[in-house]
Amino acid sequence: MDMTGKVVLITGASRGIGAAAAEEFAAAGAKVALLARHGDKVAEIAGHIGEAALAVPCDVSRWWEVQAAIEAVADTFGRIDVLIGNAGVIEPIAPLAEADPEAWDHSIDINLKGVFHGVRAVLPVMLTQGGGTIITVSSGAAHNPVDAWSAYCSGKAGAFMLTRMADAEYREKGIRVLGLSPGTVATDMQRAIKASGANRVSKLEWSDHIPPEWPAKTLVWMCGAEADGWLGDDVSLRDEDIRRKVGLI
Repeated sequence: MDMTGKVVLITGASRGIGAAAAEEFAAAGAKVALLARHGDKVAEIAGHIGEAALAVPCDVSRWWEVQAAIEAVADTFGRIDVLIGNAGVIEPIAPLAEADPEAWDHSIDINLKGVFHGVRAVLPVMLTQGGGTIITVSSGAAHNPVDAWSAYCSGKAGAFMLTRMADAEYREKGIRVLGLSPGTVATDMQRAIKASGANRVSKLEWSDHIPPEWPAKTLVWMCGAEADGWLGDDVSLRDEDIRRKVGLI
């Protein structure tokens, strides 16, 4: 994919998939806006990328911060062609009867409401310019229960329905909306899962996880017409056919 002239906004861009995606989109020629709570980290990544990158400290759980961040990116670059809704947290990891209610609320604020905030804020920009692509970073947990992940599974399931809703309401207006279910990825989130020992995912070895560069490359591929068959749905990186299409195997 040649992304020259395109503007890509990525949430949760301070590490893991988000940071790798920023590098990958920039390498494809795009201008990238990096959003994350950790301002120092995104500033460091943006500095490494260079003039094509903009770092914006932003907590996606707060609507006014997301709205202001997207306005700032649109003002700086003149448009937003792609939104990657990547910000997410795994905690709390606990059975329902033991889950901390405040931590559960916080998870939903980021994993579900954070996705809504990004979609809600970027849609008017994309509709005004005549089109755009919205990709949510989904999960197998959106479709199947996993022990001790009630908050994560619920948030991801809700975000998947938001993906379907946005596609149903705006596809005919030029907005492409789809999700990426990457499988297990070698990021800090997997370290927290491993330490919990709570379910089958925590039993996996580090070598079982794919590198964050794989979903990053897939996100770039998903911006092209070849991925149109998955609009309103999740692209699963567990699918070997998808890996071949992206050029990973």
